[in-house]
Amino acid sequence: MARFDIVLLIGLCLIISVFPDTTTAQLSRGFYSKTCPNVEQIVRNAVQKKIKKTFVAVPATLRLFFHDCFVNGCDASVMIQSTPKNKAEKDHPDNISLAGDGFDVVIQAKKALDSNPSCRNKVSCADILTLATRDVVVAAGGPSYEVELGRFDGLVSTATSVEGNLPGPSDNVDKLNALFTKNKLTQEDMIALSAAHTLGFAHCGKIFKRIHKFNGINSVDPTLNKAYAIELQKACPKNVDPRIAINMDPVTPKTFDNTYFKNLQQGKGLFTSDQVLFTDGRSRPTVNAWASNSTAFNRAFVIAMTKLGRVGVKNSSNGNIRRDCGAFN
Repeated sequence: MARFDIVLLIGLCLIISVFPDTTTAQLSRGFYSKTCPNVEQIVRNAVQKKIKKTFVAVPATLRLFFHDCFVNGCDASVMIQSTPKNKAEKDHPDNISLAGDGFDVVIQAKKALDSNPSCRNKVSCADILTLATRDVVVAAGGPSYEVELGRFDGLVSTATSVEGNLPGPSDNVDKLNALFTKNKLTQEDMIALSAAHTLGFAHCGKIFKRIHKFNGINSVDPTLNKAYAIELQKACPKNVDPRIAINMDPVTPKTFDNTYFKNLQQGKGLFTSDQVLFTDGRSRPTVNAWASNSTAFNRAFVIAMTKLGRVGVKNSSNGNIRRDCGAFN
């Protein structure tokens, strides 16, 4: 190797060591310890206040966090309202079904923070959403965990950027793994995060084909539990309004638990993308393990959520702290 090349290589190494990967290096549990020391309590109070009004806030916030992080990273870009000149993420067809109560959780927490002089315009909407997501999981009986903070809010939000970046209800394990791998998440992370479907509801339109006209041979997906399929057909008949809501978890829809995996063992996964986790031999062992061990599942979920929260994090050079979570400064 030429001397010049060696010097150049050393120089590059020094640059890398001085300027580490800012996407995760900036995150820390005590990021607001001096600027807004009671940030977690303020957000938690706002979340609890909202949940008392409607439980929908719980699954809505959790889903909002996933949809935000999977498109351009965890930067609250999904919160941005469209304008005549820009169709934002939230108005892409894959995001239109996001419940307004999830957005309102963040908005109310932001108001509460801004009413505190020491916290006003100090905490990003991205961090508020991340904290609120942990809080709704805990409120539903799920595991508590420390949240890394220090995200800045994104400066871009376009509907076109959503295309192909969110898991779909008909995805198989290959497609799910590909989407999660793109975000540096493993198959185990994917299975753990899929269990968020233990909470909340979906719309009849998302499962209509699976229970009425699956393919040329079977009208109903044969991987569906027969009794469960009949229940779904009653809840979502052929002439149903596609917006009618049904529980994702038919057993404990308001509790964050490992019943999701027990349901898969019985053929009661609502979406194809749920049930394939059991029918595919690559993911079935993990489903079986977590169906019988809630502690192991909770541990895996916390790890996966922490990793998800690091995806595409913005810093002060490509983000800012929004004054209004729904609009750019």
